[in-house]
Amino acid sequence: MHSALKSDHLAPELFYNPNIDALPKYNAGLSAEVARKASGREFVARLASNENPMGCSPAVSRALVEGAVEFSRYSDPACVKLRDALGAHLGVDPAHIVVGNGSEEMIAAASRAFLTDDATALTVAPSFGLHEIEPMAVGAKVARVAMTENLDFDVAGLEAALAQGPNLFFLPSPWNPVGAALDEVGLQRVIRAIQPRTLFVLDEAYHEFTGPGIPDGLEALRRAGIPYIVLRTFSKAYGLAGLRVGYAVCSSERIARMLSVAKTPFNVNSMAQAAAIAALGDQQWMRESTAWICEERERVRSALNAMGLQVAPSEGNFLFFDVRRNAAEVSGELLRQGVIVKPWLEPKYQTFVRASIGSTEENGLLLSALAAVLKPARYAVVR
Repeated sequence: MHSALKSDHLAPELFYNPNIDALPKYNAGLSAEVARKASGREFVARLASNENPMGCSPAVSRALVEGAVEFSRYSDPACVKLRDALGAHLGVDPAHIVVGNGSEEMIAAASRAFLTDDATALTVAPSFGLHEIEPMAVGAKVARVAMTENLDFDVAGLEAALAQGPNLFFLPSPWNPVGAALDEVGLQRVIRAIQPRTLFVLDEAYHEFTGPGIPDGLEALRRAGIPYIVLRTFSKAYGLAGLRVGYAVCSSERIARMLSVAKTPFNVNSMAQAAAIAALGDQQWMRESTAWICEERERVRSALNAMGLQVAPSEGNFLFFDVRRNAAEVSGELLRQGVIVKPWLEPKYQTFVRASIGSTEENGLLLSALAAVLKPARYAVVR
């Protein structure tokens, strides 16, 4: 009787949102524990997620230990103190700033707020995965402009694509995963190519690592007078990746309001807000930290070049290089030696690896492991 009822009254099939069902999985870095198990080593080089090997400012620890964070109370949903501190630091009206659970939340909020089915987002390839995943999640189409053979922006290609008037334009500069950053001439060409219907989302997650000759994108866009969102984060230069604090600086209160209503309430916890305020207040620590990382980045890049590898010039805290083999296989061999890097899985770029700049010891392990994996018989050494 029961089985007959079941067959006669079948439950309707669940509805699966096809936009979500078709999304690719985000290519996240492996954990240290995975590397320890794979390699049998206690010390592993964690070079897949572009974290700061120097940790964070001592001011952060003091703020969290000595601060008056009430764990039984909800965090400030408007992040007022943090937005005020950011506004003073950047010379921006705090009403134009929205704080997120990492800048990734702001990418999702922008996609929800400014894209619908049949809208179009434009980005670059290889891409930061969420610049594609979040637009696709709301049903938008994604167009891409590929990097040039010398691993740089195709500015002419971007100008041509922008002429089509996409709804959102996600541009990372410095470019994750490649490392390139637009100079003043390139950025101005891109700005001039923006159409009235296009909202420019400039992702400057690695802004603090840039050297001379790379413009401040926020300042350039403020002068240009076009609609924009500039994304920045506390995860990289400030060393707060585990606390998840990013923010968006918007050209108008209306754009900021759209982002605010598209995100979740109470999205940034109280400890994260207190930590970000403390980190922002210690600019000397941040500058010294990023200067050391940039110096070490160039040392590692020279060593990779000496192995005969093509390495993209980088303005971030990472390097992108062609191992001329299946990158997933190479990363697996490195993992067995205790080194975590990120193999690029995107079609057409599957021989590329992205490696963060870690501590001197971590970088040394990367170079020695690569030398073992990329044997001289297969790779000519540049002398």
